[in-house]
Amino acid sequence: MKTIFAFLCISLLGFSANAQEFKFEEEIINYGNIHKGANGERTFVFTNIGNQPLIITKVQSSCGCTIPKKPEQPILPGEKGEIKVSYDTKRTGGFSKSISIYSNAKNPRKVVKIKGFVTNGISLEKEKSLLSDS
Repeated sequence: MKTIFAFLCISLLGFSANAQEFKFEEEIINYGNIHKGANGERTFVFTNIGNQPLIITKVQSSCGCTIPKKPEQPILPGEKGEIKVSYDTKRTGGFSKSISIYSNAKNPRKVVKIKGFVTNGISLEKEKSLLSDS
């Protein structure tokens, strides 16, 4: 009888720990064409649509040129959270990177993506700076 009770308790705990979900506003962020050295930071916004606090345990990118930052606090049901991603825009050419998000959600691994193309041109900010210095 104790074994059955222990099994039921463990099963219920496992179910309640996985009773949360999260929904992203965008699962792919397209940088479009950006200039070399431009701001490479973007933010994935999501909502905890489950009934338990959502805990992001780890966020990992597919390469070292992309640095993700996870939320430090649990995201309560109905609340929004953010995962900031910085791409190294000193590398020219096209890019497509995956960011794996590990959590206590029903599906413990979620993958979102960034993509774009870094051109070698001068940004408008640099042009304005050069013109104002003259």
